[in-house]
Amino acid sequence: MSIAKHHISSFGFRFHTFQTTTTSIHKHTLNNHLLFSSSSSSSSSMELEIEQAGHVHYNHTLPSKHPRWNARESFEFMSLRPWQPINHFYLNLVHANSSLPLLFPSQTLFNHDDTAIPPPLSDQIELESVASKKRTGRWERATFKIVLSYHGGSFDGWQKQPGLNTVQVVEGSLGKFVDERKTQQLKDRGVPIEGCATVAGRTDKGVTGLQQVCSFTWDKDVKPRDIEDAINHAAPGKLRVISVSEVSRAFHPNFSAKWRHYLYIFPLISKGYRDQSNGNGDVSDYNGILDSACKDELESEKKSYVFSVRKVNRLLRELEGKLLSYKMFARDTKASRNGPPTECFVYHARAMEARLPITDSGEETSVMCVELVANRFLRKMVRVLVATSIREAAAGAEDDALLKLMDATCRRATAPPAPPDGLCLVDVGYAEFDPKKCLIQEEK
Repeated sequence: MSIAKHHISSFGFRFHTFQTTTTSIHKHTLNNHLLFSSSSSSSSSMELEIEQAGHVHYNHTLPSKHPRWNARESFEFMSLRPWQPINHFYLNLVHANSSLPLLFPSQTLFNHDDTAIPPPLSDQIELESVASKKRTGRWERATFKIVLSYHGGSFDGWQKQPGLNTVQVVEGSLGKFVDERKTQQLKDRGVPIEGCATVAGRTDKGVTGLQQVCSFTWDKDVKPRDIEDAINHAAPGKLRVISVSEVSRAFHPNFSAKWRHYLYIFPLISKGYRDQSNGNGDVSDYNGILDSACKDELESEKKSYVFSVRKVNRLLRELEGKLLSYKMFARDTKASRNGPPTECFVYHARAMEARLPITDSGEETSVMCVELVANRFLRKMVRVLVATSIREAAAGAEDDALLKLMDATCRRATAPPAPPDGLCLVDVGYAEFDPKKCLIQEEK
């Protein structure tokens, strides 16, 4: 707790009398945030810098019991957490040394469902479709569906970035299957000799994938076991193949998907748990780590830094069965754009308190788990939803606050994205959504 106090006081600003330059904020935020998580990155600090640059606090009009946090306060509340146990837990999941159901012992174990993926065409159908003519070129190829697990803290995201360690090592490992003709073409273009993998959804830096889905189309002579071995040798301990199977050429990891399943694990401070609404349950008390000067200023504005997990759950439950606009809850995406739909359908949105499995040191970490399932999400959308729901819960907003925020005219109405450390892509579904396979069910 003393570390947290030092972190707050060393910033050299009050939450509402801040006069430091943006560059200075970035430097202090990054350096001090490392005290709390060895896996934290400059991306979170950059998000704060972007949110703050030239912006004043958004003038909220939705009713609430307490004033809402501004962008900086929200960022600090989310960032000043012991993220290392979360990263360690995710790494154990990738190693298959633990499992998500351990967080929810009363729930049903989920499994990846391939039932809706068209199987490979039989030899008889292929022969009939080409009138017994020998197929050449792309018709001789096969599509392989690859299910991957990787640790977000070990990579700089999925998207290929020069000089950075991304999950695109998968494509590098597939380069061994490229034939001489393709190899020469790649050399002539001055690009790396890699295979081409299509993915269900690109994850950001620090985001873990437990059952990410990608596909690779190449010669039918390639065997699934060869693909598995090649990828597993790319980044041992950080990246693991769960399965490789041949599927129909019509299969596309992204366009064929019917839903995406995400889980966000948010560490709760280890002191001050009490549900102010009914006397039992769990909340996070942030006031205990603020210095007295900051406390005085916050108390003068009557801002609350206590939130109820049950309240977060009620806020999220309002999203179920609704169309959620990208306009307010997506980042780095134009609010109005041509192309694919600009809203997603939310199948499942829940939150509950849980405890991470006991670590080697014998400690147990209290966490809040947020589970979201929708037909699609845009970049940082899940993290914005998590951060905004926590902010609204602390402010004592009405249960439909997240829905009403979609009518706002500025994206600053929502909170900055929560840190990527807590997020993982649990699964991608190709069959119709089944709520029984979710981790967080109805409260009993």
